[in-house]
Amino acid sequence: MQAEQLKELVVGALEDVKAQDVSIIDVRGRTSVTDYMVLASGTSNRHVKSLADSVLSEAKDQGVRASNVEGANASDWILVDLGDVVVHVMMPATREFYDLERLWRDAPDLGAAGSE
Repeated sequence: MQAEQLKELVVGALEDVKAQDVSIIDVRGRTSVTDYMVLASGTSNRHVKSLADSVLSEAKDQGVRASNVEGANASDWILVDLGDVVVHVMMPATREFYDLERLWRDAPDLGAAGSE
Protein backbone atom coordinates (compact mmCIF):
# COMPACT_ATOMS: atom_id res chain seq x y z
CA MET A 1 0.00 0.00 0.00
CA GLN A 2 1.35 3.42 -0.96
CA ALA A 3 1.97 6.09 1.71
CA GLU A 4 -0.86 8.30 0.40
CA GLN A 5 -3.36 5.44 0.54
CA LEU A 6 -2.20 4.44 4.01
CA LYS A 7 -2.54 8.03 5.21
CA GLU A 8 -6.13 8.17 3.93
CA LEU A 9 -6.90 4.80 5.53
CA VAL A 10 -5.59 6.07 8.89
CA VAL A 11 -7.60 9.30 8.71
CA GLY A 12 -10.74 7.35 7.81
CA ALA A 13 -10.22 4.93 10.71
CA LEU A 14 -9.76 7.84 13.12
CA GLU A 15 -12.81 9.70 11.81
CA ASP A 16 -14.94 6.54 12.07
CA VAL A 17 -14.37 6.56 15.84
CA LYS A 18 -14.85 10.35 16.17
CA ALA A 19 -11.25 11.47 16.63
CA GLN A 20 -10.83 15.13 17.47
CA ASP A 21 -8.40 17.63 15.96
CA VAL A 22 -6.88 15.30 13.34
CA SER A 23 -3.72 16.76 11.85
CA ILE A 24 -1.49 15.37 9.09
CA ILE A 25 2.12 16.49 8.85
CA ASP A 26 4.14 15.74 5.73
CA VAL A 27 7.68 14.91 6.91
CA ARG A 28 9.00 13.54 3.60
CA GLY A 29 12.44 14.99 3.00
CA ARG A 30 12.79 15.92 6.67
CA THR A 31 13.27 12.45 8.12
CA SER A 32 13.96 8.99 6.77
CA VAL A 33 11.80 7.40 9.49
CA THR A 34 8.38 8.02 7.90
CA ASP A 35 6.53 10.02 5.26
CA TYR A 36 3.55 11.26 7.28
CA MET A 37 2.71 11.84 10.90
CA VAL A 38 -0.96 11.79 11.80
CA LEU A 39 -1.95 13.30 15.14
CA ALA A 40 -5.36 12.98 16.76
CA SER A 41 -6.93 13.60 20.15
CA GLY A 42 -9.35 11.48 22.13
CA THR A 43 -11.81 12.56 24.80
CA SER A 44 -10.81 9.93 27.39
CA ASN A 45 -8.21 7.22 27.89
CA ARG A 46 -10.73 4.68 26.63
CA HIS A 47 -11.39 6.80 23.52
CA VAL A 48 -7.64 7.12 22.83
CA LYS A 49 -7.34 3.32 23.03
CA SER A 50 -10.36 2.88 20.73
CA LEU A 51 -8.86 5.27 18.17
CA ALA A 52 -5.57 3.35 18.10
CA ASP A 53 -7.43 0.04 17.91
CA SER A 54 -9.47 1.34 14.96
CA VAL A 55 -6.29 2.29 13.09
CA LEU A 56 -4.73 -1.10 13.80
CA SER A 57 -7.87 -2.98 12.73
CA GLU A 58 -8.31 -1.06 9.45
CA ALA A 59 -4.62 -1.44 8.62
CA LYS A 60 -4.72 -5.17 9.34
CA ASP A 61 -7.82 -5.54 7.13
CA GLN A 62 -5.77 -4.05 4.27
CA GLY A 63 -2.78 -6.30 4.95
CA VAL A 64 -0.68 -3.66 6.69
CA ARG A 65 0.95 -4.69 9.95
CA ALA A 66 2.07 -2.19 12.55
CA SER A 67 5.80 -2.50 13.10
CA ASN A 68 5.41 -1.12 16.62
CA VAL A 69 2.76 0.12 19.04
CA GLU A 70 3.84 2.11 22.09
CA GLY A 71 1.83 3.32 25.07
CA ALA A 72 -1.18 1.05 24.70
CA ASN A 73 -1.20 0.34 28.44
CA ALA A 74 -1.12 3.98 29.59
CA SER A 75 -3.51 5.33 26.94
CA ASP A 76 -2.54 9.01 27.38
CA TRP A 77 -0.44 8.74 24.23
CA ILE A 78 -0.43 5.79 21.88
CA LEU A 79 1.97 5.67 18.96
CA VAL A 80 1.18 3.34 16.06
CA ASP A 81 4.06 2.88 13.62
CA LEU A 82 2.80 1.73 10.23
CA GLY A 83 6.07 2.46 8.44
CA ASP A 84 5.19 5.19 5.94
CA VAL A 85 2.69 6.66 8.42
CA VAL A 86 3.23 7.13 12.16
CA VAL A 87 0.08 7.80 14.16
CA HIS A 88 0.08 9.67 17.48
CA VAL A 89 -3.20 9.44 19.41
CA MET A 90 -3.22 11.53 22.59
CA MET A 91 -5.28 13.06 25.30
CA PRO A 92 -5.56 16.83 24.65
CA ALA A 93 -3.41 17.78 27.68
CA THR A 94 -0.67 15.38 26.60
CA ARG A 95 -0.80 16.68 23.05
CA GLU A 96 -0.57 20.27 24.25
CA PHE A 97 2.33 19.47 26.59
CA TYR A 98 4.49 17.72 23.96
CA ASP A 99 3.33 19.97 21.08
CA LEU A 100 4.61 17.81 18.24
CA GLU A 101 3.11 20.20 15.71
CA ARG A 102 5.53 22.88 16.94
CA LEU A 103 8.48 20.50 16.57
CA TRP A 104 7.57 19.94 12.93
CA ARG A 105 6.26 23.48 12.25
CA ASP A 106 8.40 23.84 9.10
CA ALA A 107 6.81 20.73 7.58
CA PRO A 108 3.65 21.19 5.53
CA ASP A 109 0.53 20.67 7.66
CA LEU A 110 -1.92 18.91 5.36
CA GLY A 111 -4.90 19.04 7.71
CA ALA A 112 -7.43 16.24 8.09
CA ALA A 113 -8.47 16.30 4.42
CA GLY A 114 -4.90 15.77 3.23
CA SER A 115 -4.65 18.87 1.08
CA GLU A 116 -2.61 21.99 1.69
